[in-house]
Amino acid sequence: QVQLVESGGGLVQSGGSLRLSCAFSGSRFSIYAMGWYRQAPGEQRELVARIRSGGSTTCGDSVKGRFTVSRDNAKTTVYLQMNSLKPEDTAIYYCSAGLSLTPVYWGQGTQVTVSS
Repeated sequence: QVQLVESGGGLVQSGGSLRLSCAFSGSRFSIYAMGWYRQAPGEQRELVARIRSGGSTTCGDSVKGRFTVSRDNAKTTVYLQMNSLKPEDTAIYYCSAGLSLTPVYWGQGTQVTVSS
């Protein structure tokens, strides 16, 4: 059974940075595609960034050039480095895992709030 636990959220001023972490427990972390999604109040959940088992990455258009996803297979952890944060980045951020690009497992989420 896979469990995901996010950490690193909080309150930051516009233009600031945060790094989110997602700790994976279970077996064979390295074969999973890992993703970060976010959901703002009244909005649908959207893909922020994804990193495949081979290390290739995808970022959503709204965060390209500002956010970077990475993984450490030895620590079974995936990270989301968020720079130049904007108030519109405010949301609950969720970590996901799946053997394909479709998430199967989800974390409980971590709140990110960017003040203007």
